[in-house]
Amino acid sequence: MGRAFEYRKASKLKRWGAMSKLFPKLGKIITMAAKEGSSDPDMNSKLRTAILNAKAENMPKDNIEAAIKRASAKDSANMLEVNFEGKAPHGVLIFIECMTDNNTRTVANVKNILSKHKGELLTNGSLEFMFSRKALIEFKMKEDMDIEELELELIDAGLEEIEAEDGVAIVTGDYTSFGTLTEALEGMDIEITKAHLERMANTPMTLNETQQKEIDRILEKLEDDEDVQKVFTNLA
Repeated sequence: MGRAFEYRKASKLKRWGAMSKLFPKLGKIITMAAKEGSSDPDMNSKLRTAILNAKAENMPKDNIEAAIKRASAKDSANMLEVNFEGKAPHGVLIFIECMTDNNTRTVANVKNILSKHKGELLTNGSLEFMFSRKALIEFKMKEDMDIEELELELIDAGLEEIEAEDGVAIVTGDYTSFGTLTEALEGMDIEITKAHLERMANTPMTLNETQQKEIDRILEKLEDDEDVQKVFTNLA
């Protein structure tokens, strides 16, 4: 299988999905999406995607509705999307996506976690050419679906790759094609189950078991922080 499936199998979203703070993190994304546009998902594609991904993680309907309502609350905190780039032991590069209402706190927390584990923050932009930002859209295959025909229909929407395994298909495209690909699939009456923007290492590396455990501890600490949304590395 191609890179999309390899990344999917090793996805950091598996750890993210296991964290006790999962729903608050998803709620932040929903609230921010609703703030930036309409609170009606039919009129706000970003909110629609946020809700879709929350449902995929079994976030209760009440939690989703509460997150949307928070967007219009007078005392609602202003959320900021910030990214950090870092280096861990053994040449591991880390890209950290955060959503916070206190950037000073977030910077301090991320820097502290990295430094405690022999890592360091890098200047933003240092990893620009080390990762490619991709749109990954997942859906269940219909029984009569022709994957080759679907591929031809999605090329104009920005498709780079489509692969299927065990009845599940993943469409990959450049991050700039996220909107056109989701709209094209919805226009074909295909029900999307997950849709994410991922950062894929251009040159993935591997570690031995001992080194991997050391890096896993750093990643778990980062992902456990309330402001951290996603963590990407150059590990295969």
